[in-house]
Amino acid sequence: MSNHMAAAMLISYINYFYFLPNFLFKKKIVLFLVLFITAFTAIVYSRIQLERYWIDGFTRQEEYLYRPRFVVQVIFSNLSVVIFVSLLRFAADWLDLQATRKEIEKEKLTAELNFLKAQVNPHFLFNTLNNLYYLAYSKSENTTVVIEKLSRMMRYMIYDSNYPQVQLTKEIEYMENYISLEKLRLSEKVKIQFSIEGDADAVRITPLILITFLENAFKHGVTNTSQESWIEAKLDCVGSQMKFVVSNSKPPVSKVDEKSGIGLQNVQRRLELSYPGKYKLNMQDLPGEYRVELDLIF
Repeated sequence: MSNHMAAAMLISYINYFYFLPNFLFKKKIVLFLVLFITAFTAIVYSRIQLERYWIDGFTRQEEYLYRPRFVVQVIFSNLSVVIFVSLLRFAADWLDLQATRKEIEKEKLTAELNFLKAQVNPHFLFNTLNNLYYLAYSKSENTTVVIEKLSRMMRYMIYDSNYPQVQLTKEIEYMENYISLEKLRLSEKVKIQFSIEGDADAVRITPLILITFLENAFKHGVTNTSQESWIEAKLDCVGSQMKFVVSNSKPPVSKVDEKSGIGLQNVQRRLELSYPGKYKLNMQDLPGEYRVELDLIF
């Protein structure tokens, strides 16, 4: 038995560490078969001859050692061990390949998320800078307040949003600062409400997911020329679920353009990557308003 296992393990190790990786996995199939069959035949033949010598001394008194059945048994038993060990190699390589693919896919998704996040519409920044210039030019007391809010927003976008998830309270603070800066360019007659219910402190979320809906509401839903413009946003957290609803009035002339569609496609793709199967997005174009409802499960 020891001679049998020694021969089987010898050819198995040679095949595992040399023949498979250097020839079969590199698709040199003919060369693999030639080398494997040659090595297998030589080792099995040597094992048979050694066993005949140790047991029988080539006297042929042990007839079973010289029968074809014995040779076939030796070949089959050794080949079975080689095949089993080879399957282990295939399984190990397959697991390594799957792990590599998952790592590549993870890196790809991370890169795509970073790319999508980088496309957050910067129009509010230009508006804020214009308003800031006007405030500074007119020496308004609000200048320092605007600079502070803008600084907080930029810090969040540059630093905090680099993490896969952030506290929902930070996202809320970002949106509140955004709303207060947008109010600078809007008439006081534009009604803006932002309410929060539930325990937002216990929730973590992918950064800059919610802002796109709020941006669209300001950019495409309100005008200074319409006294009936309004925006309502509500965030409700219950346990492991969150609901975010943004509604806004329709302007007399629709301002929805291609960039708006790109922004929504962007956030939908980010939702698919960050919350696969755990979100529901419903966008409604109603007679008197636009309404977006986002349900998330954490």
